[in-house]
Amino acid sequence: MEITEISFVRGFIRMCNDGWEQGWHERNGGNLSYRLKPEEVEEIRPFLNTNGEWKEIGTDVPKLSGEYFMVTGSGKYFRNVILDPADSTCILEIDETGSKYRICWGLVHGGRPTSELPSHLMNHEVKKDISKGKHRVIYHAHPANVIALTFVLPLTDEVFTRELWEMATECPIVFPSGIGVVGWMVPGGREIAVATSELMKQYDVAIWAHHGMFCSGEDFDLTFGLMHTVEKAAEILVKVYSMTNAKRQTITPQDFRDVARDFHVTVPEKFLYEKSSPERP
Repeated sequence: MEITEISFVRGFIRMCNDGWEQGWHERNGGNLSYRLKPEEVEEIRPFLNTNGEWKEIGTDVPKLSGEYFMVTGSGKYFRNVILDPADSTCILEIDETGSKYRICWGLVHGGRPTSELPSHLMNHEVKKDISKGKHRVIYHAHPANVIALTFVLPLTDEVFTRELWEMATECPIVFPSGIGVVGWMVPGGREIAVATSELMKQYDVAIWAHHGMFCSGEDFDLTFGLMHTVEKAAEILVKVYSMTNAKRQTITPQDFRDVARDFHVTVPEKFLYEKSSPERP
C-alpha cells in the first residue's frame, strides 16, 4: 500500500481539491492541517523518516507535544495537491517541548510547512483542549464573499454572526456558537495566531478581515461543510445588499430561539439583539 491510499491521506487530498474547485485558493493561497490519530500514526510509520532536523515553530504548543500533523506546504498550490501530494504536503512531528517540529514525510522537492503553521498549531491546541480531543482539522481559505463583507460590515462578532445567521435557517444550526472576527493584521506571525486562538476558545469560525477565514472541526467533511455554509450565507448576503439597502423581512430573534429549541442547539443571546431597523448595519 502507498501512503496516498491510506484513508486520512485520501481525505486530506480530496479536501484540498474541493477547496480549489470552489475557487477559495488562488495561486498558493490557503492552508490545511490535520492532527493524526494514534492508530493512523502507526499505520503510516513505515513511511516516516524520524531523522529530520528539528526546527522552531515560532510559538509554543506544549499540549501538542508528540503529536503528528499533515499540513500543506508554504508556497504550494492547492490545485497541485491531487497531482503530487508528496511535493505539496508533509507530515510533521512536534517535539516533547511543543516548540519545534520536524518533517517526517513529504515536501520531497524542498520547502517548509505552511507559513501559517503557528496559527494552525495554536488553534489545534485550543480546540483539542476544548473539544476533549474531538477536533482534528484546521482549515484556512480565501472565500470571496466573506472577504467582501469585511469591507462593508462592522468588524464585530455580533454583527457578522447575526447577519450571516439571517441568510439561511441552517446557519445557526451549523455554527450555533457564532463567528469571531479578527481585524486586519499581518498574517503568518505569532500575533495573529494569538488573536485567532483566543477567538477559537468561543467559536469554530474566525474571519480575518480583508484576508479569509479559519474553520475548525472534527473531520474533513464537517470542517469543509462549515466553511462552505458560512461562505454560501455570505454570498446570499452580498446578493441581498446588491438588490436593496434594507431587508423587507428576515429571521427574528424569536425565530432563532425556536430553531435552537427544535434542533437542540444553544445560541448565545448576545447575537439575538433587537435591531432598530431592518437596514444593513
